[in-house]
Amino acid sequence: MAEKWLVGVDLGGTTTKLAFISLYGEILHKWEIPTDVSNEGKNITVNIAKAIDAKLEEIGHSKSEILGIGMGAPGPVDLATGVIFEAVNLGWREPYPLKDLLEVETSLPAVVDNDANCAALGEMWKGAGNGAKDLVCVTLGTGVGGGVITNGNIVHGVSGAAGEIGHITSIAEGGAPCNCGKTGCLETIASATGIVRIAVELLTSHPSEGVLSAVFNETGIVTAKDVFDAAQRRDELALKAVNTVALHLGIALANIANTLNPEKIVLGGGVSKAGAVLLDPVKEQFLRHSFPRVAQSTEISIATLGNDAGVIGAAWLIKKMEQN
Repeated sequence: MAEKWLVGVDLGGTTTKLAFISLYGEILHKWEIPTDVSNEGKNITVNIAKAIDAKLEEIGHSKSEILGIGMGAPGPVDLATGVIFEAVNLGWREPYPLKDLLEVETSLPAVVDNDANCAALGEMWKGAGNGAKDLVCVTLGTGVGGGVITNGNIVHGVSGAAGEIGHITSIAEGGAPCNCGKTGCLETIASATGIVRIAVELLTSHPSEGVLSAVFNETGIVTAKDVFDAAQRRDELALKAVNTVALHLGIALANIANTLNPEKIVLGGGVSKAGAVLLDPVKEQFLRHSFPRVAQSTEISIATLGNDAGVIGAAWLIKKMEQN
């Protein structure tokens, strides 16, 4: 009898990533399809089902070899029912029965969770978590997301919204406005968007002759990568921007760790690709602001799975369901 496969799906507002994954967490086949958000997102589950059927036919395998589908979706999810409460970018403004529709369209068992939670599970299972059962994953991208794992289980909270690390208020009063309606959220500082905002404010208020200023003066814009590249070259304004980000991120991580005492904190997302130029000052601030015993026992590292974290973590959901 052939070994059963897991399907991992990482549902995004523009692209949906899919993968067939072994029970040991190895990606066997992966591909992606555009996410069709027209008609209030009603085509999304249909297109996923068609994509799975087409791929199975292409590689000469049968649906009977599939154990089930795990999916990460961008919004708060009720794990028990698989209802996603809101995902405006997908056209779902009201609670949406994602799990039920996925099971109807694919004729396979399904489990749905938040996409950042799935990324955390992926890093725990096959990535930087390296088997740690108490882990916090923070994704630094266009926004800031997070997943909290204690004793090998995702913490969901009473309404599925646990782990909203990006909306920790990192400034006591004031701060930049956030898409959530608050001001001073960590997302307004430690996301790619936040880093650019901080850098541009510095560039316009403190004109200089540095590397970052040269890029800004030539193009009128800077990216988060420009900021980190300039910081690598010891550009004064870029270093100031990075240190501002590191201060707020380090304090936020210290507060999380003081509450949870995780074995590992894993930083993922596009911003984490900056590597040591960001990680080192974040660690410095973390050590400064965390409880001494927490500081000694919590390791901060960069995620290793990249864009595969979501599909691997989603596959873990269905593997765990079958084990229970």
